[in-house]
Amino acid sequence: MTVQTERPPSGPADARKADDGGPGGPTSRAASRAGALTPYLLLLPACAATVLLLGWPLLKDILLSFQNLNMAQLIQHVTEWNGIDNYKETLASEDFWRVTLRSIIFTAVNVVLVMVLGTLVGLLLARLGKRMRFTLMIGLVLAWAMPPVAATTVYQWLFAQRFGVVNWVLDKLGWHSMADYSWTSSQMSTFFVVTLLIVWMSIPFVAINLYAATTTIPDELYEAASLDGAGVWRSFTTVTMPFLRPFLYATTFLEIIWIFKAFTQVFTFNGGGPDRLTETLPVYAYIEGVGNQHYGMGAAIAVLTILILLGLTAYYLRVVLKQEEDEL
Repeated sequence: MTVQTERPPSGPADARKADDGGPGGPTSRAASRAGALTPYLLLLPACAATVLLLGWPLLKDILLSFQNLNMAQLIQHVTEWNGIDNYKETLASEDFWRVTLRSIIFTAVNVVLVMVLGTLVGLLLARLGKRMRFTLMIGLVLAWAMPPVAATTVYQWLFAQRFGVVNWVLDKLGWHSMADYSWTSSQMSTFFVVTLLIVWMSIPFVAINLYAATTTIPDELYEAASLDGAGVWRSFTTVTMPFLRPFLYATTFLEIIWIFKAFTQVFTFNGGGPDRLTETLPVYAYIEGVGNQHYGMGAAIAVLTILILLGLTAYYLRVVLKQEEDEL
């Protein structure tokens, strides 16, 4: 019995075909290089737009923070470089550190409330029937889609001192001292309304995305946990939470960034008042820069705000990564 083997290319045409289209030929290598470059080419427009819309303004802000720029310099069209004087003056100011601490506490309170309530609403969505889930989803999307200025205006109407719905309801419930209460008269009451507004606008993002994450959990895992005698809480801690933990980490990271830099709700509701007691760092930078017409100082505060935010998020990511390493 004879065994036939494939004859290697012997002619010039066969050799050329192998060189051009074979696994190691030039055509194959070119196709491999093109395939490797394709993802980067697809990302190029997004990267270019990011550099143009974010990178360039950030660079201009950094350059502005090293200048002494006020109305006189704007009128005369002159540039006065003053080095790091803006940063020295800002870091030496007690007001800056007071506002920084206030911003961190404000962010922490809002993030905790948003994540806890958003998680509960997301788990509720997973338990509801189709009709009730659809109805609740519509309400969440409407709250999420409302522009911040419009939402803040609605809350100003709700908590108005005269003819405000909240004061009217509290008066009817027996709290007659709240009939003409001014929610913008004190630091705590102003922060209470602003926190309520931010939490109300942020819960839909957490809830909808958490519900989407729950749909990726296989039902077989719950069935196996039930057969092992696990109750509702046990199934939640051993099955649901391991799947939701990466989502919760990422969402908390985003909420820290969004709430820390919240400007519209705080400034529109009461302008950082009363007596500038509700200013957060973004509002503080705006008032010092634009309100007081010291644009270099405002730019320096904005750069420091970015650095503080990077420090907070870096610390959070370090804690998250450490927890993941301990779990492994």
